[in-house]
Amino acid sequence: MKDKKINFKKLFLIIFLTILVGSFFSFFVSMDFYKDLVKPPLSPPGIVFPIAWVILYILMSISLYIVTNDDEDHTKYYAIYIGQLIVNSLWTLIFFGFKFYLFGFIWVLFLIVLVLIMTYMFFKKNKVAAYLLIPYILWLIFASYLNIQIYLLN
Repeated sequence: MKDKKINFKKLFLIIFLTILVGSFFSFFVSMDFYKDLVKPPLSPPGIVFPIAWVILYILMSISLYIVTNDDEDHTKYYAIYIGQLIVNSLWTLIFFGFKFYLFGFIWVLFLIVLVLIMTYMFFKKNKVAAYLLIPYILWLIFASYLNIQIYLLN
């Protein structure tokens, strides 16, 4: 990516589509019941979640932009990125929509595996792109802790 100008149109399109797809089901399911659940220790206030996700979506988008900002074939990068993003989005439907807490935990573990694969693929092409995904991985590990604890406590 050295000596190459930033294509802001492409970058903002990736950010917009990532936020749209990633948060898609949150527009259709009620999350009101979450405040009434018994929550585990270290559970952050509800306002933290949308802020964290926007930051993570931006970092993920920049990461994808970095690995696709050349003239090579990007099919495999887009495939893993879109795949994990859809799995991510579906978790909201599973957890909040259907209230399948145990399945949600299994689903987030599957998502972690996909993101680790994506991170490895990105690392082979650009280390910075992979490093930008570390907060996402850490957040998913934290989310899996919250998810299993909510299952066990409720």
